[in-house]
Amino acid sequence: MTTTSVEATGRASGGAAGVSPAAPGRNGRRGLPGTARHWTAIGFAAPLLAYLAVFYAYPLWRNIELSVHDYTVRAFVQGDPAFAGFEKYAEVFASDAFPAALVNTAVFTLVSIAFQYAIGLALAVFFHANFRLSGVLRALFLVPWLLPLIVSSSTWAWMLNSDNGIVNSVIEAFGGSQINWLTSPDTALTAVIIANIWLGVPFNLVILHAGLQQIPDELYEAASLDGATARQRFWRITFPLLRPVSAITLLLGFIYTLKVVDVIWIMTTGGPGDASLTLAVWSYREAFGTGQPDFSPAAAIGNLLIVIALVFGFVHLRMQRDWEKS
Repeated sequence: MTTTSVEATGRASGGAAGVSPAAPGRNGRRGLPGTARHWTAIGFAAPLLAYLAVFYAYPLWRNIELSVHDYTVRAFVQGDPAFAGFEKYAEVFASDAFPAALVNTAVFTLVSIAFQYAIGLALAVFFHANFRLSGVLRALFLVPWLLPLIVSSSTWAWMLNSDNGIVNSVIEAFGGSQINWLTSPDTALTAVIIANIWLGVPFNLVILHAGLQQIPDELYEAASLDGATARQRFWRITFPLLRPVSAITLLLGFIYTLKVVDVIWIMTTGGPGDASLTLAVWSYREAFGTGQPDFSPAAAIGNLLIVIALVFGFVHLRMQRDWEKS
């Protein structure tokens, strides 16, 4: 009893003398000094900041720098390009290829993501029933997404070949006439859109199917008890609750489709003429697709694509903010 009193007295006097240990922080841990916390936060953020600087900030700055200078092959090697200001942007806007590339980009992007989303949503709802072999069939639908794009594009180019393609063989077997899918200005853009839709459906299927898993089954059960039909359950429950997932799916699909080059380049190289030329393909063609690379207009076209993507990104953020408020 006496010993306990002495120890208590000693602790009390120690506390009064100001030598007690630091008070524990949250979760029983002793807090770090302010400077240590500051440097710890910097240490954790440094890898992310370095990644953003190297792979985002520097390429963006470099692309802007390319677009405001006259970078010929000689100037690119010697490093002495002449300053051009917005001259390269003016050349892009005044080019005869610009109207066709802009219209083709809009058609290619909007039609592709519309069909990719619609087909992906239909398949997601279909596989949400979890019937027998649904997992196997869902895995098979992922094959286009897993294949290298050069393989998929080459396969579609062979299938749509005018002379010996399987698509024309089937059409002719049913009494139709041959269609010059890849060599006619009337069908070249349609051909690359079909191939791109096939490539993008699995992405939409995966994301939307995951979103469907988050909708409680109790809502469907309650709706069924109230006599709601399958169509009513879809439009009153499934589609509204999938709105946030649908928004990010469409945004990612838009950005990805906006910068598609490989599919179009392998199948048609943007031709015939400018029939299937998009802004992304035009940028690639200016930089690498001819024997005389012209990097500055290519960079200007690339910056235009960045601005378009940013505009739609900000629209998505504004819409998301409005949804959260409502």
